[in-house]
This record gives sequence, structure tokens and C-alpha cells, in this order.
Amino acid sequence: MERNLTQEQKYILAKKRVEKISKFYKHLATYIIVNIFLTAIFIVGDVNDGDTFKEAFLDYHNYKIWLFWGIGIVFQALNTFGLSLFMNKDWEEKKIKKYMEETNYKR
Repeated sequence: MERNLTQEQKYILAKKRVEKISKFYKHLATYIIVNIFLTAIFIVGDVNDGDTFKEAFLDYHNYKIWLFWGIGIVFQALNTFGLSLFMNKDWEEKKIKKYMEETNYKR
């Protein structure tokens, strides 16, 4: 069943969508900046505690926050863009064309 929306309703829906996408990108930027800062602090703290820079840099404990916060980022991306972010109709069409072309060249 198709809904007939007025221009104003379409505008409001589009505006909400853009705001949601904007919020996601701001969250992603915050994630990157804050985690770089925290990781640097953790590495400096490990070096001050006697680890070499290489040991501190390769210590996975310094990167746990990337993983856990990153899981939240993935869920927010899925909520914002949906599964179509990865496999939408365009993706399917491109893959079909690619496989059709591959089978034509192999004959």
C-alpha cells in the first residue's frame, strides 16, 4: 500500500533522515578523535611504567575501548543506514552483471 505524502511531509521525513545521518557522522568523528587521544594516553602511561614503546604500542589492552565503542558505532550505522548499506539492490545488480560478464569471457 503506497502512501501519498505532501511535499511538507516529504520534507520533514527527509530532514529527519539527514539529521540522523549527520548525528552518526558526528558520533563517528568523536569516536575516532577520542580513541586516538585515549590510546596515546594509555601508551604513554605504559611507557612511563617501564614498557618499551613497541610493547606499549602492541598491547591489546590499549585498544579495547576501540572494540567496545566500535560495536556501538556498528549498531548505530545499521540503525542509520540499514542493511542496505552493505547489500542493496545496486550491489545485487552490479554482482549479477559482473558474474554474467565473467561467464561470457570464459566461454
